[in-house]
Amino acid sequence: MQRIKDFLPHLIVLVLFLIASLAYFNPVLQGKKIFQSDIVQYTGMAKQQNDYRKASGEETYWTNSAFGGMPTYQLGAKYPHNYIKKLDLTLRFLPRPADYLFLYFISIYILFLVLKVDFRLAFLGALAFGFSTYLIIILGVGHNAKAHAIAYMPLVLSGVILTFRGKYLWGFILTTIALALEFVANHFQMTYYLLLLVLCIGVAYLVDAYRKKMLPHFFKSVAIMLLGVLIAVGLNATNIMATKEYADTSTRGKSELTILPDGSPKQDGDGLSYEYITEYSYGPLETFNLFIPRFMGGGTSEPLPQDGETLDALIRLGASPQEANEILGQLPVYWGDQPIVAAPAYIGAITIFLAVLALFLVKGRIKWWITAAFLLSLFLSWGRNFSFLTELFIDYIPLYDKFRAVSSIQVIIELVVPILAVVGLHQYFNDFVKEEARKKALLWAVGITGGIALVFLLFKSAIPGLDFASPYDQELRDQLGTPLVEAIRDDRASLFVTDTMRTLIFVLLAAVALWMFLKEKLKQNTVIAILAVLVIIDLVGVNWRYVNNDDFVNARIMNQPFQKNPADIQILEDEGHFRVYDITTNPFSSGRASYFHNALGGYHAAKPGRMQDLDDYFLADGDIGILNMMNVRYIIGQSPNGGPVAQRNPFTNGNAWFVENVLIAENANEELLLLDSLDTKKTVVIHNEFKEGLPLDNIVRDSTATIDLTEVRPDYMVYESSSKSPQLAVFSEVYYPKGWNAYLNGEAVEYIRANYVLRAMALPAGNHKIEFRFEPKVIQTGSTISLSSFILLILILAGGLWYYRKQEKNDSEETV
Repeated sequence: MQRIKDFLPHLIVLVLFLIASLAYFNPVLQGKKIFQSDIVQYTGMAKQQNDYRKASGEETYWTNSAFGGMPTYQLGAKYPHNYIKKLDLTLRFLPRPADYLFLYFISIYILFLVLKVDFRLAFLGALAFGFSTYLIIILGVGHNAKAHAIAYMPLVLSGVILTFRGKYLWGFILTTIALALEFVANHFQMTYYLLLLVLCIGVAYLVDAYRKKMLPHFFKSVAIMLLGVLIAVGLNATNIMATKEYADTSTRGKSELTILPDGSPKQDGDGLSYEYITEYSYGPLETFNLFIPRFMGGGTSEPLPQDGETLDALIRLGASPQEANEILGQLPVYWGDQPIVAAPAYIGAITIFLAVLALFLVKGRIKWWITAAFLLSLFLSWGRNFSFLTELFIDYIPLYDKFRAVSSIQVIIELVVPILAVVGLHQYFNDFVKEEARKKALLWAVGITGGIALVFLLFKSAIPGLDFASPYDQELRDQLGTPLVEAIRDDRASLFVTDTMRTLIFVLLAAVALWMFLKEKLKQNTVIAILAVLVIIDLVGVNWRYVNNDDFVNARIMNQPFQKNPADIQILEDEGHFRVYDITTNPFSSGRASYFHNALGGYHAAKPGRMQDLDDYFLADGDIGILNMMNVRYIIGQSPNGGPVAQRNPFTNGNAWFVENVLIAENANEELLLLDSLDTKKTVVIHNEFKEGLPLDNIVRDSTATIDLTEVRPDYMVYESSSKSPQLAVFSEVYYPKGWNAYLNGEAVEYIRANYVLRAMALPAGNHKIEFRFEPKVIQTGSTISLSSFILLILILAGGLWYYRKQEKNDSEETV
């Protein structure tokens, strides 16, 4: 009975989290779905494999619908013995995206309890973390995997801290399961950033252990956690191994090319380029939007105010009021350096204020690892604006150059600032901290945060860089004149002043509540309630500007995000196996064609590397020869009246063909560049590494030779050939040897890469059946490891719990 009574407050908190999650995303209760642009593209990419699974009841790990063919490992593939995924699905029982918001809340709530924070403060901290603007906006745009990974971060920290505290069994259990769930999210960039945070924690505990002469305990804790890491990796072995295998061949892997499309030398290295990594770099001044939401204007698609100077300027230029309002939504209110910003990464005025308060009250390890993690992530988020540190990490820190959008590392700030704020508030409410110290800390916190806001309000024109000028203003000035640009800057300044005043008011309200507690005018529960209400008003008020009920649509729109147009209908009447190239948009940044057809393009953060090379060097310039060898039968373009139209390509090479000539390329550069103006119907380019075994001297032109595709599934293809002499066949399918196996008349045979991306095979004279089967060993190996890891975890859990209960019983008997 006592345990039920003890758990009751936590049960109430869980119910409140459920209510908060469903209240913010309340349209899900009507069956609606949030419109997420990234998920729309993902739906297009994954449709073929989902249709195949539904029709056959089997899983395919290859899709022909994107980039000429690619593995489905990063497109929602389902793996055998993935039991940790089942646990994840159980935890995410709410409709999306309310499920992720609930995970935010519950995960960090557990962390606060592990930190021995009162459940009421833990509830307040969970609201501050879960409603942090960045965490909401990524749900709005469809970065579900990122949100998923962030949601489990606090749970991993809970296990780490428990283990370092000597709670070895529970620390091991929580670390293992939480980290396994983190891997399930399948966003390795976020997991990598979590590793950097854990390293900060580890260094803090190492220094503390050294000072206290407790190094054996420290290394024992590390060993226990390492065992947990190994099991967590094992539980996700199939996904991790398959992702690694594919990533090596993707744009995230090392390219063999040493030149760029313009002929200049290519940057050496096996990661992304410096420019691509740092494209989204936070500006040092822009950092203040963590504290003041529209410090830099807000988001790139956020409209200018409808009662501002810009509207009047547009009307003076001759626009009608209706036209002026439409134009307002197209003018850039955001004036920072990043190409696109959906919303400011606002943490909250009150959360920042409480974190500053904590700096004067909190002591020990937690203060130092939070401070170190905050500064590291802040400086790294500046990217090219703090090039020394960024280049150091790119050049010397393993895997850092595999990830783009360095500003994303601010998720660590979004996590540690609420932690510090709540731990500081916990100290503030405890009597063991002298009243004078609390009073002094409060005055300093108000002076620093309120002072910053006041300085911006009173001296904004004197602060370097605070000129409200966008990098795109000059283009607007050339098109629409100086008066309009000045009006836009005046409106940006107005938004800046409004939100700075807003921040100052929230800081003062929170400070007054805390001051009245010191003066015993308000009780602790009342102050916590006031702060919770203020945090909700503050954060939800900003979040609602960017993610609200207007973003929800009928579920059918998200389930079927693309509708057939006349071009699609025409193409779908052709039942052959071929590819489609859609040039009505950027073919390599759209999943629309993949929704209906076997597309040459697609949408993916890690595109097949060699296909991206074809696009960079040839397809972007409209090279029809490349389209021919890729069996592109239809090109979707724009008709004179503006609608999409399907143009049939009569020159395609077909599904397979015999060639007469072979060009041997000595390196990857030659292998690619020799395709320029090549007659691919007669001649094939083969890399020197595949030269052995080629029938270079035995190819005899046979005008009667035939080769036809007779059966096709996403992971299985059958051809039948007939020739009077040995031939070299080229297949218009992507070369991916880590899974595609070839069989000639039922016997396994070798095949080679041709024309940089395709497959080729030497065929003897006669009639033959050629099969290609996608049989990735990584799935079988990974599934075996996953099953073994699950069994090992169960055995360790059973043994650990048995030992724990035995110790409890022994302690009880000794007490008696």
